[in-house]
Amino acid sequence: MEIVVLRLGHRPERDKRITTHVGLVARALGAKGMLLASEDKGVEIRIKEVTKRWDGDFFVQTGVKWREELKKWKQTRGKVCHLTMYGENILDVIDEIREEAKREKARIMVVVGAEKVPYDVFEVADWNIAVTSQPHSEIAALALFLDYLQQGKELKTKFEHAKLEIVPRRRGKEVRIRE
Repeated sequence: MEIVVLRLGHRPERDKRITTHVGLVARALGAKGMLLASEDKGVEIRIKEVTKRWDGDFFVQTGVKWREELKKWKQTRGKVCHLTMYGENILDVIDEIREEAKREKARIMVVVGAEKVPYDVFEVADWNIAVTSQPHSEIAALALFLDYLQQGKELKTKFEHAKLEIVPRRRGKEVRIRE
């Protein structure tokens, strides 16, 4: 399954840390890349640096025209999941999304907003999904969605060519440097 995150509403002066974290969560939890509707090379550089050190085949593209990207995605039989607290509860639709993904060997675009998301997104999305109907973080919503979608399998992903590797410990910290 190919998963790509489309980040909307990024305000460079205010959201660079949050958007960077959206990208890091997407990368760590199995997405192939992130499209950012705003131009912010700083976010792009930071995520690429992490990918270089920690491994993975993750891309970041900034300054995309989101309406065009959504249209192209849908034309190539991709499905769109929009994360919003106004959507259907994730527990009510996740099995349907997983089944659709298996049937179609789906490409899934996950739309994550920052500020008010244009109504067009609600209309074009195959699913408008809520992890809760309370105010919450888009980072948390993305992490929960990716985990539920992949049924926890992404948590065991090995990054074979990482230059850095965390060694799991009950106490303390250990980071192994690999050459």
